[in-house]
Amino acid sequence: MAFFKPSSETISNKSVARLEALIWVLIYGGLLGLVLGLSIGRTDEAWGWSLVVGGAVVAGLGFLLIYVRSRIKVGP
Repeated sequence: MAFFKPSSETISNKSVARLEALIWVLIYGGLLGLVLGLSIGRTDEAWGWSLVVGGAVVAGLGFLLIYVRSRIKVGP
């Protein structure tokens, strides 16, 4: 009956697929926010810098999740 016992070291393929989708959304969304902030910064400096910082943080979180994904073992 070991088939029904989940392993503590592995994660399902569906969870990994969701994590990978989230990674790409965070990276591309963050970079889009960063570039948008740079372009808006020419007219409204405070709003532009807040978008740049927010976009950089979101993209950085996406890059951090790439490392997390590399440490996950995928189960059957």
